[in-house]
Amino acid sequence: MKIVSIKRKTTTENYFSRPMGKLTARVTYIKRYFFGVPIKTLHKYRETYYGEVKDCKDCHLFI
Repeated sequence: MKIVSIKRKTTTENYFSRPMGKLTARVTYIKRYFFGVPIKTLHKYRETYYGEVKDCKDCHLFI
């Protein structure tokens, strides 16, 4: 077993934006693990409706 590892996991999250209404986006988390316990989220990005990949810090969606 590795001491420090990095894993990528994709989930679907529900968002609400005023212009588009309800939006379901695929969000990918890249996390650092220490002995299998998640320590820190390194990066979080999502796939848009049009297939573009955007950083979640750039989007202004209301949860």
